[in-house]
Amino acid sequence: MMSNLRHLTRNIGIPRLIIFAFIAGLLILAAVTGLQVKDLLSDSLVRIGMNGILVLSLVPAIQGGLGMNFGLPLGVICGLLGSVTAVELNLRGWAGFSAAIGFSIPIAIVAGLVYARLLEQVKGQEMMVGTYIGFSSVAGMCIAWLLLPFKSPSMIWAVGGEGLRTTISLGDHYGKLLNEFLKFPLGGITIPTGLLLFFLFCCALWYMFSRTRTGMALRTAGSNELYAVSSGIDVRHMRSLSVVLSTVLAAIGIVVYSQSYGFIQLYMGPLLMAFPAIAAILLGGASVQKASVSNVILGTILFQTMLTIALPVTSSVIEGDISEVARVIISNGLILYALTRPTGGN
Repeated sequence: MMSNLRHLTRNIGIPRLIIFAFIAGLLILAAVTGLQVKDLLSDSLVRIGMNGILVLSLVPAIQGGLGMNFGLPLGVICGLLGSVTAVELNLRGWAGFSAAIGFSIPIAIVAGLVYARLLEQVKGQEMMVGTYIGFSSVAGMCIAWLLLPFKSPSMIWAVGGEGLRTTISLGDHYGKLLNEFLKFPLGGITIPTGLLLFFLFCCALWYMFSRTRTGMALRTAGSNELYAVSSGIDVRHMRSLSVVLSTVLAAIGIVVYSQSYGFIQLYMGPLLMAFPAIAAILLGGASVQKASVSNVILGTILFQTMLTIALPVTSSVIEGDISEVARVIISNGLILYALTRPTGGN
């Protein structure tokens, strides 16, 4: 009995067992305090879909041997540039959403190539340098958002007529487009079909890519560099490709996130977006050396469900809102725990 319990604990992982128990406790508290559990689960599904691709964007960097991509805000900025460009051109509906992604991808490719070139100069310190790259790119764009020549009245400051606002509404363009697409109620829970399908579609694309010759070469270069070199694989090219793919997926991810949120958040908004994404994929069972699509899906479900339910439950149980404090403690605690273990989040 004890051996079976230890085997189960080892396979599932202590962090995931803790989060499973925590979520179950939160759902019980929600029912006891009179909160609508079905509404909480509906909101959880939305948050899973809107954050999933940002978590998926970490997989190429991990499989390429670069560890956790703490430079995720760089890709987020590329997606924000594509989004504001689509709004500037007054594109709406599916045309606006597609254009935002279409504008984001070439910007992300260029940024990813520059980012990859920089990481080659600091080999072995990618995670630390990536953190500085992410923070500095966000700080630099705080100036750029004020200087870029956008003229749309819905985006620029009313006073002075120059510079982009901190928050830009997507309600008249492509806000909640995926959320509303094919959504349906199921047992009182609203299923955001379009949002979840797009997330799963991106996961499926990466899964199929990882089974191609290039995808297998990328994983080989990341897991065993000496073997990759002896097999004729250009390790430097594979590392650069992993950075570019990670940056592109982050750009697409923030477009999906923004349309689901209904707003584009500029300036310091992208600063800490890497941390919840990294916490989610680690919670799903990934490590600094290894990650898969299943880690992305499981981690996103657990992490986002926990955060979504925690806010209203803690507000109803105690006086004062400690949900943000709990989020910071849990997300950073998971990162610290996983990075101090050679096998990752298990």
